Amino acid sequence: MSLSVSCLNVRVDGLAERGVLAISRAARSGGPADAQGQASMMVTLPPDYRPSEAEEFMNPQQIEYFRRKLLSWRADLLREADGTLASLSEGGIHEADVTDRASVETDRALELRTRDRARKLVTKIDQALARIETGAYGYCEESGEPIGIRRLEARPIATLSLEAQERHERMERVHRGD
Repeated sequence: MSLSVSCLNVRVDGLAERGVLAISRAARSGGPADAQGQASMMVTLPPDYRPSEAEEFMNPQQIEYFRRKLLSWRADLLREADGTLASLSEGGIHEADVTDRASVETDRALELRTRDRARKLVTKIDQALARIETGAYGYCEESGEPIGIRRLEARPIATLSLEAQERHERMERVHRGD
């Protein structure tokens, strides 16, 4: 199976809006190969492909692997958001008992908080996809060093190497006073 590697022209409308509506309005559109309209490169991945440390870092197969992983994750989050929006728009709370009503209301509030976190995650995924397009994906924003395959496998939206992330977290603790 071959997949065309093209520029991902993704835009999320209403990021300032709250919760599920912002996610459900995410634009899903394809664009030209790049801003100049150059032909797209074809990358074929075996079905069982997994990036390894032995390969050249961020070679075309690794880039395509992470692009697919990010797009799949994004699609899952948007699908869940659409389901939440559908369930919330089914109507009001029809429970007669005050305790049951409170339970339903608590469940809805929890679901909305979860969707808000998902909305923020979709934004980070979009930023990672943009870094793929610019060639910056997989490299630490602070040091420029490779982030590492294992870290990217665990957290495909990572922008810092493990060492830089640890330094960042230590500095947060110091400034927070923990």
